[in-house]
Amino acid sequence: MTPAIEGPAETIIRAGRVITLATREPDGPAVVCISGGMIQAVVPAADAGAWIGPETIIIDLPGRTLMPGFVDPHAHAEVAAKASYQMVDVRAPGCADIAAVLQRLQSNLSNARNGWLVGQANLFFDQKLADKRFPTRAELDSVSTETAIAIRAGGHLSILNSRALELAGIDGSYEAVEYSVTGKPSVQRDAAGQPTGVVSEMDKLLPLPALSAAESREALEAGIFELFTAHGVTTIGEISESREGLRAFDDALAEGRMAARLHVYLWTPGTVSLDEACAHRDWTGFRSPETLLRIQGVKAFSDGGYSAARAALSRPYALGDSHNCGELALSADQIVELARRTQAAGLQLAVHANGDRAQLEVCEALAQVVHEHPDGPRIRIEHAGNFVPDYERLSAAWADAGIVPVPQPVFIYNFGEFIPAYVGAYARDRQFPFRRMIDDGWTISGSSDVWVGSEAGQTNPFLSIASTVARRTFHDQVLTPDQGVTTYEALRMHTLGGAYALGEEHTRGSLEPGKYADLIALDQDPLGTAPENLTGISVEEVFLGGTHIYSRGGEAAPSNRPAAGPRPA
Repeated sequence: MTPAIEGPAETIIRAGRVITLATREPDGPAVVCISGGMIQAVVPAADAGAWIGPETIIIDLPGRTLMPGFVDPHAHAEVAAKASYQMVDVRAPGCADIAAVLQRLQSNLSNARNGWLVGQANLFFDQKLADKRFPTRAELDSVSTETAIAIRAGGHLSILNSRALELAGIDGSYEAVEYSVTGKPSVQRDAAGQPTGVVSEMDKLLPLPALSAAESREALEAGIFELFTAHGVTTIGEISESREGLRAFDDALAEGRMAARLHVYLWTPGTVSLDEACAHRDWTGFRSPETLLRIQGVKAFSDGGYSAARAALSRPYALGDSHNCGELALSADQIVELARRTQAAGLQLAVHANGDRAQLEVCEALAQVVHEHPDGPRIRIEHAGNFVPDYERLSAAWADAGIVPVPQPVFIYNFGEFIPAYVGAYARDRQFPFRRMIDDGWTISGSSDVWVGSEAGQTNPFLSIASTVARRTFHDQVLTPDQGVTTYEALRMHTLGGAYALGEEHTRGSLEPGKYADLIALDQDPLGTAPENLTGISVEEVFLGGTHIYSRGGEAAPSNRPAAGPRPA
């Protein structure tokens, strides 16, 4: 074990089992010794006496398993929190078919805001509904022609009724702009050239209703607590949505209404320009300490999503005209500029690249500059490691570019079974090759990428861990079981692996002396839990820097955390 830091502990947490996720686990009951918000030592319970002083506080958690807090290196917490707060939940399987979706919308018409009713649906919504299709414009019109209705099926595709199309200015003569912040927009049309209501990569272009400042604050504070803290996530790699959201996070952290560590990636150009991102210290003025809130890097989109057929692939999509290979949103020159400027500013670049063509072109551009800042922050490619049609070629490109692949294991459950229908049958056995990646020495993480249209419970790391180990899909199929990993490896992916993706593996991700005392107590030992039961594990207690911030079924600190706001039914 790592040598202990000397001195009596301020706090000792004693549990039935401690999983350090470091080099060696203590046998039997153990204690974690904490001072100044940092871990001093992890020792067998029988040796705790040497760490107990006259003022040491001892917290007993008999029968509990103690482990590091989870690290989610890629999340859209602001977006997800606001979606939970203001949108009508029409996700499958809660709404099993289109009739149930329409009924849910109808019953929530009184919750319309500024003439809009917005429903939150899952990615690949058409494949998850029993009807195997999206609701039509006419079906949404049957709910209302006076209220604008939009169903956001993920952050890349939406379905609109006639009133929503009218308010958005989308008619038979509408021409989409060349580029939106998430990819190239498109409007689906029928044989007569009229919009069907399905639009892609256009959510930022729609006049959707916004929350007031007070509502946003309530949504964000409740959202962090409910979506992350209650599931044991102590560090979040947050993809920024708005400057107002950053200020709300800062206020809540500085004033003790929120307890989390947020490492922010400024979305360019969605939140700020690249110039503004690189000069962030001139305008952020955060009151919170950097240990809780800091600008970590910059996020940019190089392509779109699979559900909208906008991820850039080397082969045409199986759906459509057999010519669509998706769209690239960044040129090689733009990628080089992003890399050079962020590295010079000490910011970590995270490039969204879903498709293999996008990843290859991003890596080719990055390979030109990888040696210019050898000591700079690691560059990440978000979603590398999800769909891998040519492992040898892609992994060689990742290595040449010196990037960190940041996959999302929970997507096995979200849409692993649906990808082949979109991109081709060859995709069936070429997804999420985690066993091979770990064996080849890649340090990989597990992140939620929670956004609009995520699954219920997507921010619970145990859903992602179960997906990584058991590899079961939405309809309970098993996806390439030979690429499964052990539960221990999956736990490391969601702790140390997440910390590595953030460049913070020296401060968190395992219970070792000198690291933050960010710990969670579980009601079961995950290492002794069958894979099919992993999602049933509950987080009982959460500690951030040694401070108790959450207790399941009890009062949580900070005690002035606001209650969740009113939710649409």
